[in-house]
Amino acid sequence: MEKDGIEKKHGLEGDADLQFLLEGGDLLKVRSSSWKKTRYLKLEPDCKTIWHESKKTFKSKQTFSLDDISAVRQGRQSEGLRKYTEEQVENRCFSIIFKGRKKNLDLIASSEEEAKQWVTSLHKLISNMNNLSRQEKAEHWIFNCLRKADKNSDDKLSQKELKDFLRMINIDLDDEYAEILFQKCDKSKSGLLSGAEIEHFYDLLTHREEVDVIYGEYAKTAGYMSADNLVEFLMTEQRERATLADAHKLIEKYEVDEKAKEKKLLSKDGFLMYLHHPESLVLKPEHKEVYQDMSQPLNHYFISSSHNTYLLEDQLKGPSSTEAYVRALVKGCRCVELDCWDGSDGEPVIYHGHTLTSKILFKDAIKAIKDYAFKTSDYPVIISLENHCSVEQQKVMAHHMSSILGSDLVTAPLGDCMPTGFPSPEELKGKFVVKGKRLNKLEATFAPEAAAEDDTDVTEEEDSNDEEEEQEEQKRKKTKKLKLAKELSDMVIYCKSVHFHGFEDAKQNLSFYEMSSFKEGKAVKLAEESANGYIHHNMDKLSRIYPAGLRTDSSNYNPVPLWNAGCQIVALNFQTPCAEMDVNQGRFVCNGKSGYILKPSFLRDGATEFDPITLTRGPWLQHKLLHVMIISAQQLPKVNKKKSSIVDPLVKVELFGVPADVAVKETEPIENNGFNPSWNQSFQFEVYVPELALVRFVIEDYDSTSDNEFIAQYTLPFNSLQMVS
Repeated sequence: MEKDGIEKKHGLEGDADLQFLLEGGDLLKVRSSSWKKTRYLKLEPDCKTIWHESKKTFKSKQTFSLDDISAVRQGRQSEGLRKYTEEQVENRCFSIIFKGRKKNLDLIASSEEEAKQWVTSLHKLISNMNNLSRQEKAEHWIFNCLRKADKNSDDKLSQKELKDFLRMINIDLDDEYAEILFQKCDKSKSGLLSGAEIEHFYDLLTHREEVDVIYGEYAKTAGYMSADNLVEFLMTEQRERATLADAHKLIEKYEVDEKAKEKKLLSKDGFLMYLHHPESLVLKPEHKEVYQDMSQPLNHYFISSSHNTYLLEDQLKGPSSTEAYVRALVKGCRCVELDCWDGSDGEPVIYHGHTLTSKILFKDAIKAIKDYAFKTSDYPVIISLENHCSVEQQKVMAHHMSSILGSDLVTAPLGDCMPTGFPSPEELKGKFVVKGKRLNKLEATFAPEAAAEDDTDVTEEEDSNDEEEEQEEQKRKKTKKLKLAKELSDMVIYCKSVHFHGFEDAKQNLSFYEMSSFKEGKAVKLAEESANGYIHHNMDKLSRIYPAGLRTDSSNYNPVPLWNAGCQIVALNFQTPCAEMDVNQGRFVCNGKSGYILKPSFLRDGATEFDPITLTRGPWLQHKLLHVMIISAQQLPKVNKKKSSIVDPLVKVELFGVPADVAVKETEPIENNGFNPSWNQSFQFEVYVPELALVRFVIEDYDSTSDNEFIAQYTLPFNSLQMVS
């Protein structure tokens, strides 16, 4: 259980960057302008955990795993470093950004070279970790747990240490079985496991009977899978159109035994390596890239969209942060929201108005959007402005957008004449599109007499209201008249915010680029009562949906019924991990994570009679049966960190889509085994509109007395399942 084994696994044996991290060093941790303290950081021998404390010898360790790190950024890129440090230390600064809601670690090194060394070394180690196969990650994790269980560091395991280890890896064995397992491995009869005995224990532990069964069925060539056997497996079990050439490629790629590889045979170890690789993932490989037609008009796509993007937590008192924009954009979000208010020193700020949420500078948000807009996707980003600023500060907003976004900001229609429809995502690649109020019609740019100016403005989120709120809103609007700066107005080209007065009014009086925002309650009502009318409205216009004001905890609504009605910009609170966000990310997991998904043809065809509620007959009805067998799982994480707590896992398979397709089925829970539970349960689902359906696989820790605890999930569109044709 020496660290050399881990270094070899990483392919970093003797590497200078790894040695630098293992040695560690002093860094200045920054929390405020007055709180800057020295902290010693170093990599633990497991090569996966960073230890940091005020002194090398301090007993109480603070640690975090490399798995917790979302990004490492050099320079004063975080809000904390920009706010609490001077420009002259720019090159000595770096930040460790964590996943979830854990605060950034803002650090200053003693020199520019040292800061670069930390950033380079961490990047290399994280990259190597990410490139390990699932099998290697599993081995690495088990090795880690063995090392932790070996309390006296003698590279041997006592029976008590073995039981501690089993609890650590999320499996609870009764004393009798644990003793049998121990005795089976203790060949030396010394009462301790060491060396080859621990390896034997590891082999027993990681033995997968379900893989043996399937491998044995197809390994018909002297105990191996030949290329022909592998083709049979791929076609019969994986439902893939496979050839001998495909099989030869897989053997060449995954076989670990060189002699077997020479004979074009796949051993059980090679088969296991293949099963652990993304190629065998349930998501169709071709859907991982941009595969859809991206030359359709913008309103023909579902667009990944966020609400109050600047918030990291709740809607009332949580922090606003440029980091929230970074996280949303990196997740593939293509429509971000900025709530803009007058700030001090003539600089507009962003925060949730009339609440205790903190404030960030408008210009800092625009810089963050500029820097991270196209890291995940090249396709356009819509900047949705909720404008509460005075004319003077609106001019400042326009200046910042113009100077920071430059030629990437769309400030005039593409082409030389008045457009009659939206450009495509392909035409807008790498561009920023502003959504907001405009003083006049776009037509006025080409024919000044075409439209008169309107000097009032209301915020987007006052555009649509539930009926019972109408009266109160009218009172508020009377006191809520804002002038609009021409400089800002002129930047609104393809997404002009207007009130919604019904589908017929929109059809008769609104141009294609004039769009409305709908509160979730109003939108859901329209989707339920006038679905076909909503679908036709969304063939010509864009619609944006946003969460109800009562969702102060940043919870989310179900986006699926709104997609079913053709709504494009269905905005969710991206900072909140929940089933609704899982479904949102599942919708956009394919098409290269571009943030744009082409709507099915029946949501784009002007003659469509499709209604997701009544589900009349039409080309959208493509009745399919989905057969799912839940076989087993490996190394599930603990959700309760107590030593004695063991997971009782169950698997749910959930279908989302039109109401007729919505369904949930679940396995029995497996008691006290999160390490290698096995279910072998089959389910069948009927799917009527596969083009709108999504499948969500959820693992939960069963609890008979309260709600089950979430462990993990994976969501994807039904038509992106590998075996669906």
